[in-house]
Amino acid sequence: MLIRYLPQLLFISILFSSYAIADERGPAVPDYPADRIADGVYVIHGPLGVPSVENQGFMNNPGFVIGDKGVVVIDPGSSVQTGEMVLRQISKLSDLPVVAVFNTHIHGDHWFANQAIREAFPDVAIYGHEEMRRLVEKGDGKAFLATLMRMTEGAVAGTVEVPPDRSTAHGDEMALGGVTLRIHYEAKAHSHSDIMIELPRHKVLFLGDNVLSKRMGRMDHATFTGNIAAIERALGTRAEVFVPGHGKTGGREVPETYLSYLDTLKSEVAKHYEEGLSDFEMNPLIIESLHDFHDWVDFQRNVGRHISLAYLEVEAELF
Repeated sequence: MLIRYLPQLLFISILFSSYAIADERGPAVPDYPADRIADGVYVIHGPLGVPSVENQGFMNNPGFVIGDKGVVVIDPGSSVQTGEMVLRQISKLSDLPVVAVFNTHIHGDHWFANQAIREAFPDVAIYGHEEMRRLVEKGDGKAFLATLMRMTEGAVAGTVEVPPDRSTAHGDEMALGGVTLRIHYEAKAHSHSDIMIELPRHKVLFLGDNVLSKRMGRMDHATFTGNIAAIERALGTRAEVFVPGHGKTGGREVPETYLSYLDTLKSEVAKHYEEGLSDFEMNPLIIESLHDFHDWVDFQRNVGRHISLAYLEVEAELF
């Protein structure tokens, strides 16, 4: 008789196993301080480096702005646990609802924490560039989440995709919860989906990963030309305070320093390309020319890859 019910018993077993897996969650992310960078504007500066067991996948710079009627969150982070930590910091400073979230680009360490915001505020509007929304539909978010799970050894478990449900584009201006924002976009920058968010009244600009501070990022989905153009656009605003995607907030020196790195590397690659050197041959020469950046986190891990990518870009521009 038991054999007769084996299919049903197997189905029930799988069902309960699925619920158990869905209920599994990584540990809570410890509280990080919210640093005030302007009146009503705060940034939680994450640790530098790549996702790891130690940082639980949290290493970006979530920001939030407290308006008269609500709170706007920018890049809440990499996991539901990070999002819950961000909400805890907001609650220490305001009891207003979160009315909007802005995601600067497709890389999941900046937006998987949308889940926690949506769970706490079901009606919250989540904005991203239409190219980011297209990349999510293509599967880029799922691939990034799988990478985070592997690199953190499951610390982000329990996180699910909650992508932007509204599109925003270059030149958009809006007022949300008493917060005025202006959107800047440069195609083919860090990820081809990157928006920068200006707070004109506060003279603050959130740069996303178009700019990193004291840290080397990947350029696999970027172009040097587009990334340089994005930084020049940022420097053309009236902002006085600049928030990088990773690293400490500061003044104009933050985007200017990253611009110097990108411009120096690409210019040196172009010079040595004209001399007939291969990317392998020019590698040590260019690394020497970048001596001001040798102390950046992940410099050794990424600089060779950057040189190879710049080499291909220079070659493509010539032909």
